[in-house]
Amino acid sequence: MSNDILKELAAILEARKSESADSSYVASLYAKPDKMLEKIGEEAVETIIAAKNGDREQIIYETADLWFHSMVMLAQKDLSPDDILSELARRFGVSGHDEKASRNK
Repeated sequence: MSNDILKELAAILEARKSESADSSYVASLYAKPDKMLEKIGEEAVETIIAAKNGDREQIIYETADLWFHSMVMLAQKDLSPDDILSELARRFGVSGHDEKASRNK
């Protein structure tokens, strides 16, 4: 189910690229990339606060907002959830310390 919803959302976000900023929230974010990036930062902070407060429902809500706005950014950059899932699969089974050390400086 989760991968299906990511694919469905990605398709909707792609379709919003051709819509007017006045008619679509997502299209309005595409029209103002700095605003889109600010929303990711805002949602990240709200997710952190929810986690610190330990409110399960608020953590879920804020993380959904963070993922949504991150997906908008990915779509704007012509990237898909599959690109991110492939990177996660590449890292699977690799020590976090080893993965970090292998990154290009």
